[in-house]
Amino acid sequence: MTAVISATDLRISYGDKERRREVVHGVSFEIAEGETLALVGESGSGKSTTAHALLGLLPEGGRVDGGRVLLGDLDISGWSDRALRGIRGPEIGLVPQDPTTSLDPVRTIGAQVEEILRLHGHRDRRARRARAIELLDRVGIDDPDLRARQYPHELSGGMRQRVLIATAIALRPRLLIADEPTSALDATVQRKVLDLLGELQREEGTSILLVTHDLGVAADRAARLVVLKDGRIVEQGSSDAVLAAPSDPYTKQLLADAPAFATGFRRPDAPPFLRDAAAVAAENPWAIVADGLVKEFRVAGRERFRAVDDVSFRVRKGTTHALVGESGSGKTTTARLITRFHQPDAGTIEVDGDDVTHAKREQLRALRRRIQLVYQNPFASLDPRQQIADIVAEPLLNFGVGGRTERRERALALLDRVSLPAEVARRTPRELSGGQRQRVAIARALAIDPDIVVLDEAVSALDVTVQARILELLTSLQAELGLTYLFISHDLAVVRRISHTVSVMRRGRIVEEGQTEDLFRDPQHDYTRELLAAVPGRTETVV
Repeated sequence: MTAVISATDLRISYGDKERRREVVHGVSFEIAEGETLALVGESGSGKSTTAHALLGLLPEGGRVDGGRVLLGDLDISGWSDRALRGIRGPEIGLVPQDPTTSLDPVRTIGAQVEEILRLHGHRDRRARRARAIELLDRVGIDDPDLRARQYPHELSGGMRQRVLIATAIALRPRLLIADEPTSALDATVQRKVLDLLGELQREEGTSILLVTHDLGVAADRAARLVVLKDGRIVEQGSSDAVLAAPSDPYTKQLLADAPAFATGFRRPDAPPFLRDAAAVAAENPWAIVADGLVKEFRVAGRERFRAVDDVSFRVRKGTTHALVGESGSGKTTTARLITRFHQPDAGTIEVDGDDVTHAKREQLRALRRRIQLVYQNPFASLDPRQQIADIVAEPLLNFGVGGRTERRERALALLDRVSLPAEVARRTPRELSGGQRQRVAIARALAIDPDIVVLDEAVSALDVTVQARILELLTSLQAELGLTYLFISHDLAVVRRISHTVSVMRRGRIVEEGQTEDLFRDPQHDYTRELLAAVPGRTETVV
């Protein structure tokens, strides 16, 4: 059978005329008709560069230096951008990673889907419009006629990703390149989008090149895997064979680090008071007590929106409690109530036995020393103009702790504690990787010795190997310092690794709660079961 596309000894570099650096070193693979092949690897492994090179869509400074690309029997190596435009869409479609940056915010959804039809010769405006609505309906967008008249900001993340899929399949391409198509989506939305791609593949016979860092997604959706590391293929073969007996150490590490497979990492042991409540009966065991929390927001032209609706939970000292749910479930708003960045409309909040529900000024300032927040995006939460040492020491400066020399020494000690080398102190955030930046954010949170750390999707944007190292770091810091964590996440596979107890949130309410192991073994609520079923590559064994 002729391959839909094949790459042979592909070599790619970046740079200018004076200095170039090869980033993809002799990569070869092929994709058969109707097959899904996954390119798997961390950020920087070369997987997206390789995929974009097939379409001639390398960013400025990128260049294919060697190798061949065959589309069927047609050698498209060295084709000009003008020539390649003729195959983008009709032969090869692309679903990019981030719908937020891939869609034009000032053009309607319908106009953007129509654009690819117009560029490829569809002159009848009315026919283009009808086809765009048909495509939106095809990818499962409700009320497609209405959505076609809306703008990207009026759609959810999952809907925006479906719009990109509609655009990619508009001309019925033979090959669909899906570049991290679900990395920013909740597990249930991710599952629906991947199911959609599978359905389209079965109906149209389309081949799919799935680019992902998530081995669980690759295992669920691809017949074959190609594992990339530092621009080289370290392993490839059928998904079943690679997962059953990976031969390369890097593949073994990816498998061990993938949250869904739950191997190579043991969830933190339960503290004594989770096993024997009488062990602490004589003292207050609760770090956080939330009772009946309510938070509403005004929405222009509509009734008030209740984001948090009668939420109650308790977190024992020295443990990790997770708030789990999809986007819009109310978990982040709940976290901001606990940290008192929002004032609750009803209910009470106690931190270590003190009522902080209506804390003002000095009491609120004192609370900030006891409870710290680590955000999802460390690049956005770190000042790009500051050196890392100054960023870590900033809480000390804000609270007037120590002199300049003492603060710098404390910053260096904290960087060492989160396993960052001393030379990082003189760098800026843009000089660090995502995992390093998140370590800096954690070091900053620890600067003033808090009792509680709230982690709001703190690992969701990281590759699985980096994610695993951060989770290990958090676990060791908890054991060493006796920290209490409130862990906010949409990813039950990650929660499974780090939390002792869980509250599952849906539409502002807690629908189920309990110890993590019990929830995974015997979920009681349909929504919890739905979340668990959506975990890619999930196994039933809890370790």
